[in-house]
Amino acid sequence: MTALAATFVIPRPATHRTGAGAEAGVGAGAAAPAAFAQPKQATQPEVGMQRVNAQGSEEFTLPPKFAHWRHQRLASGVGLYEGTLAGRPGADHWTVTVRQDGAVLHGRETADGLVRALRAAGFAPRAEDVRWPAGARQRGTVGVRVRVGTYGDQGRADEARTALKAAGFDAVGEWTGADGTPGTGLARVKVAVIDPRAYKGRLDAGYGAGVAGREKVTDLAARSDALLAVNAGFFVMEEQDGVPGAAAGIAAYGGRLQSAATNGRVAAVLRGDGLRPEFRRLRTELSVTAGGDTEAVDGINRVPGKVRNCGGTGGDAPTERPLHDVTCTDPDEIVRFTPELGAATPAGPGMEAVLDADGRVRELRPRGGPVPAGGSVLAGTGAGERWLRAHAAPGSAVRLHERITDTDGRPVRLTGRDDIVNGGPQLVRDGKVAVDFAGDGIVHPGDRSFGYAWGIKRNPRMVLGTDRAGRLLLLAAEGRRPGRIDGLGLTEAAALIRSLGATQAMNLDGGGSVGMAVDGRLITTPSDATGERPVGDALLLRR
Repeated sequence: MTALAATFVIPRPATHRTGAGAEAGVGAGAAAPAAFAQPKQATQPEVGMQRVNAQGSEEFTLPPKFAHWRHQRLASGVGLYEGTLAGRPGADHWTVTVRQDGAVLHGRETADGLVRALRAAGFAPRAEDVRWPAGARQRGTVGVRVRVGTYGDQGRADEARTALKAAGFDAVGEWTGADGTPGTGLARVKVAVIDPRAYKGRLDAGYGAGVAGREKVTDLAARSDALLAVNAGFFVMEEQDGVPGAAAGIAAYGGRLQSAATNGRVAAVLRGDGLRPEFRRLRTELSVTAGGDTEAVDGINRVPGKVRNCGGTGGDAPTERPLHDVTCTDPDEIVRFTPELGAATPAGPGMEAVLDADGRVRELRPRGGPVPAGGSVLAGTGAGERWLRAHAAPGSAVRLHERITDTDGRPVRLTGRDDIVNGGPQLVRDGKVAVDFAGDGIVHPGDRSFGYAWGIKRNPRMVLGTDRAGRLLLLAAEGRRPGRIDGLGLTEAAALIRSLGATQAMNLDGGGSVGMAVDGRLITTPSDATGERPVGDALLLRR
């Protein structure tokens, strides 16, 4: 039997009921006497997940340690489970973390220098090693954080931070429950389980009025009359990084590719009714041919020269590998825009070739204008502009080519009923927790703090998985509410969904994007102070 990665205990309620519409209190009684230990890898997920009904088919049941989670039957084949995971009582507190050059994690030499300087200024610092958690492919020490004080409330931590600032130190108050340390923290979790053998609807990936722009999960759910909806892939947040709302990674809807892959990153391919997702590391190969000459197309529906999350092709800087939350650049590009963009193409240096539905060039124009219905637009900058001017004269014909493969070179062919949503990293593969922080771009070269803050520390998470019986699991963890709800680290989320039976699972967009809606009503608490965050796309469980 496997165990959860973080040492959480499950509060036991005084009563428990299950069944259609039934709810049992979570956190109403004393905590369980034993905490979860560090995970022991096994070839199979936790036993006790199946039971055979009178008709001889398997039904989903929670493992015994989750038996007191609330359960609600949303429809035939769709159940919703809710529970709370908690560390040791009194384990969490406020503290002050000392930064240098904006970083909260340091190398040993830098940390030792900070400790000496703090002591000389009259403070009592401590240096804490931060190690890669169990379940990560990486091993050893990530870095060292330097902290001052242990406080029971945020106000006292703020007073200490002010004193440190007056002494010339850069510091930030932090709640240790978010650290990801075993035996600490609090997570409130909702898990939807969909059995494709019993549920007669479908799971689609959907966006709003256009692939550019953002909408709330609740609005997308209400418009589609979805039984259940959750946020899906990573997307561009700010204009400085591209087209707001457009996918930051591969995206396809109704069989049409709307964003190129972050090459090598995991994605979920939803075929047919979407209830049996395939988890595959994907690449895209795009090109345009005119006059017997072929040139690479660098992306779809994004600002030329801006590759959010990197992982592109053709000389992008600083890397062509995935690098999360970084916008790589390339001055020489051709980018395709589709009618589904739902907005004018981005203006800027370079030019555009406007194509009709047959691939014939209607006109060349400055960048920034409408995409014709049924046609497309090719925007070129630098060498891309020069190629278009040389090969895409008005009245000439061009051919567009696109190919999706996995990292093993196997083609991924889409029909009109298929969707793809991006995400990362992969959390569970073939029944084992294996989170590759570096390979997925969560580790930033020269920056110890990013992978720690984004992946090791606890944050709101959204996870998509499947179990060995073919059921689909959607796990939402709330977080970023210090002293109340912390969330999950990536390896904690991986171990949790694995302990619920998942043999394959991937991380979707998280943080303030996390939202789960039932019948158009949000059932998760947003972490953004402004409330529910508009997102780029969503997974919609349609009736």
